[in-house]
Amino acid sequence: MTLTEKPQPAGSCAIVIFGAAGDLTKRLLMPALYNLAQTKLLPKNFAIVGVARASMSSEDFRSKMSRDIYEFATVPVDAQLWEQFEQRLYYLSGDFQDTNTYIQLQSLLAQVDIECGTQSNYLYYLATAPNFFLDIIKQLGTVGLTLEEEGHWRRIIIEKPFGHDLESARTLNKNVSDVLRESQIYRIDHYLGKETVQNILVFRFGNGLFEPIWNHRYIDHVQITVAETVGVESRGGFYEGTGAVRDMVQNHMFQLLAMIAMEPPVSFEADAVRDEKSKLLKAIQPLTPEQVLTQTVRGQYGAGTVKGQQVPAYRSEPRVDPNSATETYASLKLSIDNWRWADVPFYLRTGKRLPKRVTEIAIQFKRVPSLLFRQTSIDSLTPNFLTIRIQPDEGIHLQFGAKIPGPTVQMGTVGMDFCYANYFNKTPSTGYETLLYDCMIGDATLFQRADNVELGWSAVTPILDVWNALPPRNFPNYAAGTWGPKEANELLSRDGRQWRNYPSSDAVNSSID
Repeated sequence: MTLTEKPQPAGSCAIVIFGAAGDLTKRLLMPALYNLAQTKLLPKNFAIVGVARASMSSEDFRSKMSRDIYEFATVPVDAQLWEQFEQRLYYLSGDFQDTNTYIQLQSLLAQVDIECGTQSNYLYYLATAPNFFLDIIKQLGTVGLTLEEEGHWRRIIIEKPFGHDLESARTLNKNVSDVLRESQIYRIDHYLGKETVQNILVFRFGNGLFEPIWNHRYIDHVQITVAETVGVESRGGFYEGTGAVRDMVQNHMFQLLAMIAMEPPVSFEADAVRDEKSKLLKAIQPLTPEQVLTQTVRGQYGAGTVKGQQVPAYRSEPRVDPNSATETYASLKLSIDNWRWADVPFYLRTGKRLPKRVTEIAIQFKRVPSLLFRQTSIDSLTPNFLTIRIQPDEGIHLQFGAKIPGPTVQMGTVGMDFCYANYFNKTPSTGYETLLYDCMIGDATLFQRADNVELGWSAVTPILDVWNALPPRNFPNYAAGTWGPKEANELLSRDGRQWRNYPSSDAVNSSID
């Protein structure tokens, strides 16, 4: 995470994208790299080498990317800049499991070094299915494309999911570490590319107003919400073996939890930040089997209405088992076993086919004593909320009480709102720009370390074990277009709390009979 006043262009390198014929490349990676070129942060001497099984020449690949960039770019495309960019694109067709593919890649990269001046610095991006991750890394090692010699660097970005459970994550970490050093491995979580997520550290530790009250003395509880209006769409086959906890909680939501709850690092150096994340993840109290039954809720959407459109039940989606036990909704109550967060519950919820697309962290502060107001018409004081919006409208909102004008004491709720787009005139981005740039300059702050990944899996393993042992009997248990199963409301109501409402879609949770 670059904190310099004026970031400099990254050093010369070639970016090799495995799976370059897929959606990730055309929709996100290529637009992000173009944006870096437009802001002059991409190296002057760079090349992009696509590797995939689809049969194409480099000229075919350039033509394809030229069509795609005009469809998926987040900013207007400068034709002259794109023409220069396009000439730096190369392509290799090959099987990811065939050593000959990597021998050809070695020759192509030697050619690219000469033509583009990339100086034998290589960034490999694994935009492939997870089952190819280890094959690609081992093959790169076999032909010597992972060796760092004579000042040249070799780094690999690995997309999620990193493992399917704790055991597979440990195995993958071990096998990858047989080929690469930890400093070469960049496990990406695209949520950490969002400006508001990066701003959490600056907001918390750069403002004397908030850090002194960021603890159990002043904070009542924290809610983290990742809500999606979409269903599984064409990903039914993938989602059947995944579910909401594996897809969202173990990675994205735990990264948000770590950023909001970690202790101050000694610096913004990568390992200093990741050390504090590890300490926080270790401090999550493991749930006993009995606690899993009372502190977690799972759900699966049935047919319903989202944005005025009728949508099918999860079990009716393509490539989904008609008797599926896969959860499309999960909510958890977690506790962090350290001094700062003693007795402060953290409530996490995520789900598909909910009424509103929103990702946010809402911090409710403790209510002040209301004795002063007992002779007034005010029955109860509204708690203060600090809300950090991750998407779709990145910003920060502070809710507090104020006197309504008039001769009697009446209180109304008002808000102070900061929106990135309004204040900084932020250019639309894919969310990958910062992450790609950081990898090119060797800054791993926003990437997960091996222990971070394993600690995340350790925290959710007790939940997954109990859910696997006790298949749900009431799926589907919430209608599409509602805020999940009624048990999710009960999870908070038992503690005298409730989920935060959203102005544009304050739908009442409902179950399917």
